[in-house]
Amino acid sequence: MKLKYYITFFLLLFGFLSVRSQESVLDKGGGFELKVRIYDTENKEYIENAQISINAFTTSRSDINGYYRIKARIHDELVVRHPDFETVRKVITSNEDILIQIEDNPNYYGKEWSKSDNFRHSSFGRKARSRIMKNKAISRNYTQIMDSALYYKEKDLDKSIHFIEEALEANESKKRNANTYKVLGDIYYHWKQYDIAISNYKISLQIYEKTETRLQLAKTQFLAKKYKDSEETYKLLEDERLSNYEEVQVLGGLGDALAKQNKDQEAKKFYEKGLKLAKKKSINDATLDLNTKLANIYAKEGNLRIANNITINTLREASELPKKPSLKVQQEVADFYNETQQYDSEIELRKKLLKSVDDPNELDEINTIGSNDNEGSDREVKKEVGKDSLTSQKLNYKIGNAYVQKENYTEAIEYLEKSVEEAGAKEDLEVQKHATRKLSEVYATVGQHVKAIQTYRNYVDIVDSLYIRKEQEIYQAKRLTQKISDYQSRITVLERNNELSDNKVSLAIKEEQLTKAKSKTQLIVIYSLIGSLLLMTLLTFYKHRANQKQQLANNLLALKSMRSQMNPHFIFNALNSVNSFIAVNDERNANRYLSEFSALMRSVLENSDEDFIPLQKEIELLELYVKLEHNRFKDKFNYSIDVDKSINLEEFQIPPMLLQPYIENAIWHGLRYRKDKGELEIMIQKKDRASITIIIEDNGIGRKKSLEMKTKNQLKQKSKGMSTIKNRIAILNDMYQDKVSVVISDLFEDGSGTKVELTLKK
Repeated sequence: MKLKYYITFFLLLFGFLSVRSQESVLDKGGGFELKVRIYDTENKEYIENAQISINAFTTSRSDINGYYRIKARIHDELVVRHPDFETVRKVITSNEDILIQIEDNPNYYGKEWSKSDNFRHSSFGRKARSRIMKNKAISRNYTQIMDSALYYKEKDLDKSIHFIEEALEANESKKRNANTYKVLGDIYYHWKQYDIAISNYKISLQIYEKTETRLQLAKTQFLAKKYKDSEETYKLLEDERLSNYEEVQVLGGLGDALAKQNKDQEAKKFYEKGLKLAKKKSINDATLDLNTKLANIYAKEGNLRIANNITINTLREASELPKKPSLKVQQEVADFYNETQQYDSEIELRKKLLKSVDDPNELDEINTIGSNDNEGSDREVKKEVGKDSLTSQKLNYKIGNAYVQKENYTEAIEYLEKSVEEAGAKEDLEVQKHATRKLSEVYATVGQHVKAIQTYRNYVDIVDSLYIRKEQEIYQAKRLTQKISDYQSRITVLERNNELSDNKVSLAIKEEQLTKAKSKTQLIVIYSLIGSLLLMTLLTFYKHRANQKQQLANNLLALKSMRSQMNPHFIFNALNSVNSFIAVNDERNANRYLSEFSALMRSVLENSDEDFIPLQKEIELLELYVKLEHNRFKDKFNYSIDVDKSINLEEFQIPPMLLQPYIENAIWHGLRYRKDKGELEIMIQKKDRASITIIIEDNGIGRKKSLEMKTKNQLKQKSKGMSTIKNRIAILNDMYQDKVSVVISDLFEDGSGTKVELTLKK
């Protein structure tokens, strides 16, 4: 049984390590084939002719099932472009198939789904909503036209331009027209008509801003030797949202433009920044290219040791690349050795290049590396700016030339003769010319004058042949230039016709708008009158409302003022009580009274800013107050507080200190003047579902007799407490719709005793 568990454990461990190993390989750049599909949810079909890019690899062809297949690695950035929707970007996290859904909804984002999850993840990248036209025939027609233009770009300029004209005549949407001018710029770029290409890229950007177009514009400006313009365009791209590969391209392009302006220190900073990013994101081809450029700058500065260290590292890293890219990098390093006069290293490396392929003709294929890359990729730029193509005849010539620099003429003759022979077989007149001339010079140097003369005659014949070919090329170039000029004139006319059509449509729309405006004038007048009436009504309403608010504010201010009057009045009376204790030297009672009085004052002050407090709190305040007064007049009255248990006290609120003045009057002006002990009863009873009754009864001398006993001076002064209470009740009832009502009456027929009956609503 234990053996079974051990076997199961080791199998699971082995499976886990295998998965981790696979992830590690993918993460290190082993690569895999990624399948991508783009689904239009509106038309229920997969979108064709999109451009799928991962670093330098690009494809725009899908298979019968709608899959785009492209080489990818973990952490690479996938970029999906199409004329009809915004660019979509996604970092690759696994080798699962990816489905990008496009929906014609302004609030919809591109969604990604993988087979392993079987559900939609959160949105990624930029907004990717569909702009596909409702008429699918028209939409497909445009994409087919642009596909045809790109297909004939390198094969037939006439046909390619014809399809561009057809696309412009259709007068598509702005985004599509921008794409059309971008493709037109790409066509002229291929035919090395850089100025016209620049013009069309700028038109495209005026119509619709796109990172891809601006990047291509910067590269084209560089090839047109407009280095300052190229630098400025690249700097504009620094602030845009770029893929990792595009960012590396921009940094390298800025370095190239600055290097051409002899700003080596600035160029080096951008090369180093681009190199750091390329290494971090495992963009190997860019890493090697930037290393070579940095080595050239260090060599130019005289730091040959640093430059050599960089080239050694570059060669080591290139050995880990596939065969063809590795050979390309080695060729660039050999050129560096030649420029820095390290001829032994150059010869060794170029011989290694010759031996590294079984068939020398295979070297010619190296020059086509990058043909599937983005238009204007770094490799294509290097080819255009004069970097050496990798051919066996040129390699032999370079090796022979290096031997000449070393004055090893025997070896030089061997390789130069091979170069002449191979260049002749392949009709490479340019290389044959240079190799023949160099060979003639070497023969003359070593004293083989007959061979030198014969070789020189061969050189003259080759120059004549090359001259004839150059004349033909110049003639063809003139014809091509004239043809391109005619094409561009036709396109300019088309552009103006489109503008004229747009202007006519605009005029027609304006006329229609004027007609509608006239018919609407009367309606506007009527609506204006109605609006004025409504405005006056609203103004009246708001004025009335403002008056109400002002009245409410006045009432609140009055209540606050009355509460502030109540507190000093209450405190004054309480302090009189303390004074009376002190007057009779009753220090113990005075201290106890002050302690209880402070507790009462704390509660009163806490509630002094409130319009209403819970009834329960008011009862607690009354109990404390009556207890204080009873301590002072123990021989004058007894008291009781009776609350009906059926009342839910939490449902009722009462203005603070509303009952205290009535109780104070009962004690001070009624019970205090009795000869025997009196009674004070406080009862809270339920009246109906929405209200309660609070009754304060005393069997004191009565209101009439109390008035007779007052001195003349007392008669002149009105009770501050009672007058304030009346005013408070009046304001509260005005604000809260008769919430409180008070009735005061004599308790007995002879006028003795007093009854206060206060009704409080919920």
